[in-house]
Amino acid sequence: MAFWWVNHKQTYRQEVDGQYIWSPKTKSNGSRNQSYDNLRLVMPGDLVFSYAGAQIRQLGIVTRPAISSPKPPEFGSAGTNWAQDGWMVPIDWHALPQPLRPKEFISEIRPHLPEKYAPLNEEGDGYQHVYLAAVPDGMAEELLARLGAWGVDFLRIVRGAGDDDGAIRRVDDALEIEIQSAPGLDETTRQAVIEARRGQGRFRLNVEAVEQACRVTGVTDPRLLRASHIKPWRSCATSAERLDGNNGLLLCPNVDHLFDRGYISFQDDGSILVSPLVDCTQIARLGIAIAPPLNVGAFSHKQATYLAFHRESVFLHGS
Repeated sequence: MAFWWVNHKQTYRQEVDGQYIWSPKTKSNGSRNQSYDNLRLVMPGDLVFSYAGAQIRQLGIVTRPAISSPKPPEFGSAGTNWAQDGWMVPIDWHALPQPLRPKEFISEIRPHLPEKYAPLNEEGDGYQHVYLAAVPDGMAEELLARLGAWGVDFLRIVRGAGDDDGAIRRVDDALEIEIQSAPGLDETTRQAVIEARRGQGRFRLNVEAVEQACRVTGVTDPRLLRASHIKPWRSCATSAERLDGNNGLLLCPNVDHLFDRGYISFQDDGSILVSPLVDCTQIARLGIAIAPPLNVGAFSHKQATYLAFHRESVFLHGS
């Protein structure tokens, strides 16, 4: 389990109500920001301290790795200079029985503040330029100790947390509503795009015209395979991308799960990539060869275009 600190600033209510955190992928000038990159490092079961209005008001449990996601519409005018493309991490937020004011006990926290990318300054005020920061274990222990028995019970909940799609489903639901009312789409295409979200209908037929088996396991029985988008349905810019058979793979359910979550990806030549954020022995137990690394066969030029997006925006690279 790792510990994190989010400085919500003006989007506290939207993120807590929506059960997530969200940031743009880069600064407004296109440069990278470590506190934005950190969203790609969190893992299910990590704990997040929510800081807003000079108080820690919520503790959250990460329920799924980050996904590439558009800026939440509920942000409204907040962050008008932020890019529309960003990272979203689903979080199961829990309100503290009594908010904590770190400034009141900053002398106990100060020895544990990280030298780089600290969420607070030495006076106990939150840094405006830091969104998500890693919290050292000693600092987390100091904060949790102030929550008494509630903090102990919460840690038990964290250790039993599982994988959940709640916040991501809401993103996809909102996009589906937009598609249902989008001008310029005939009803047949509209229905096909909506079915493609679940790997069904025309999209699946298009994928089956390109792929005949699970690349990893070799299973060919279509009843045992899922049609999985390479570039996720929510990230596609057009209906054509959402229906393109080259933007899909036929995968067994366990492989589909790993690919969808970014625990594995593929090079254009078919070499498998395994995220450093997951234990390779666990991947091997799922029947995926890692020594020597599995090669599933080269992908076409059209498939490679989508795979480039998957490696960049879905695959979990680690630090």
